[in-house]
Amino acid sequence: MRLVTAQEMSAMDQMAIKEYGIPGVVLMENAGLKVAELVATLLDDLTSSNVIVFAGKGNNGGDGFVIARHLYNRGAQVQVFLATELDKVKGDALTNLNIWRKMGQKVYQINKNKDLNLVRLALIKADLVVDALYGTGFKGVIREMAPVIEAVNASGRPVVAVDIPSGLEADTGRAEGPCIKADHTVTFALPKVGLVLPNARPYVGKLHVVDISIPTGITSGNPGKKGEGNSNNRYLITDQLVRNWWPRRTGNEHKGNFGRVLVIAGSRGMSGAAVLAATAAARSGAGLVTLGVPAGIHDIAENKLTEVMTFPLPQTDRGTLSISALEEILDRASNSDVLALGPGLGTGPDIAELVKEVLLHLEKPCVLDADALNALAGKTELFKAVRPDLVLTPHPGEMARLTGRTIEQIQNDRLGVTAEKAVQWGVVIALKGAGTVVAGPDRTLYINNTGNPGMAAGGSGDILTGMVAGFIAQGLEALPATAASVYLHGLAGDAAARQKGMASLLAGDMLEQLPVVFKEMEQKNPTC
Repeated sequence: MRLVTAQEMSAMDQMAIKEYGIPGVVLMENAGLKVAELVATLLDDLTSSNVIVFAGKGNNGGDGFVIARHLYNRGAQVQVFLATELDKVKGDALTNLNIWRKMGQKVYQINKNKDLNLVRLALIKADLVVDALYGTGFKGVIREMAPVIEAVNASGRPVVAVDIPSGLEADTGRAEGPCIKADHTVTFALPKVGLVLPNARPYVGKLHVVDISIPTGITSGNPGKKGEGNSNNRYLITDQLVRNWWPRRTGNEHKGNFGRVLVIAGSRGMSGAAVLAATAAARSGAGLVTLGVPAGIHDIAENKLTEVMTFPLPQTDRGTLSISALEEILDRASNSDVLALGPGLGTGPDIAELVKEVLLHLEKPCVLDADALNALAGKTELFKAVRPDLVLTPHPGEMARLTGRTIEQIQNDRLGVTAEKAVQWGVVIALKGAGTVVAGPDRTLYINNTGNPGMAAGGSGDILTGMVAGFIAQGLEALPATAASVYLHGLAGDAAARQKGMASLLAGDMLEQLPVVFKEMEQKNPTC
């Protein structure tokens, strides 16, 4: 599903109006009706319900007037509070305000402090609140209506936000001041970027994306004869998107058809990382998985793994891989479809040299994680020298080391940094963390909203590394393989959290849930 900025959505609205001839008041009517329909499902008996609609002076307020009308017509008791003077409402919003008043319905103005007492009394009796104060064009800090927002949030009443919670910025998902904490947000045509970012979750609640009749030639980015459509390449990873990418199995295949994964990982005391990555690759559908580890931990890995082949590699006195392992790694990689490199490798001169030489001589796609990324800090020019596809799966600390920025700088601009570096380095990047961001060298960007805080546990990233390699082995291109893996990885974490809770969640719990989420995906996709 495409993600848009406030400006992009505004341009689509204008295209629908000017190029396709759809009156703005029709779009407003459709928007308000869809919100009213949701509100009706949230209330047990609409005819005995009290609903408050808080409306601003712009089109968001106009949507609120439409919502009020439809709810009133269905039997609800509706109070409309207007956060401005009547004569400041213009255009299509004024049309719908006038309709409401011609129906004999009152409008309560809340542009003075004394009006707050009326708001508080109304909230006591309310069964639900509709927030239509500020729309997607809002930026900055709400000041005049701050007491109203605080009263709504303190009321304990369920809140439905129209298009975006008032006080939230549509492009960044930030709330710089008071902000409505909605239980449901109904957004129109396409989700706005800020609504799906992690910092917006406390305010958005459950997100509903509804159709308001904007032509698909505009929203799909594949316009017909009129206009130029939506040309952005930002997406929310969804169940449907992953199903579209899902590797097909017709029934005539053998294990060789599903690819060969080579995992090079582990060091003394870090055998678990290697085992998790290799097992995840196998669980993700790869036909054959082979794990290479330092000789000193080979017996441990072999004892832990049944379905994965293992082999020992030369090691240093510190129990990490030696540079003398290079020739065998490259030989084995030449007979594989993808290489996963990095989990638990450790650090040191041999590791740094080994990672560099592997990349310079590699002829197959590669997934780099953990210590392989740390070995490349200050050497990112190597990425451009690598011929096959590269996937990087850093957490914010590793991304900070690669870019020379601080973790705070990375976290403050996760989308921008990931997109910039994916293009600059010519790689696919999955910046892990809440709301993992996946970006490709073609400027396509995906945002993930599966997963939970319990997944911030040792080994979680090793599982993701193996999953990405497993999907690439089955024939997916690097970018969709990474985006699909991130989404499913989060689903597995969510399933594990439901079963075990978040506080005690372990990477192994997530690994156990991979077959569950994969089975559900296959059942939804009968062509698998």
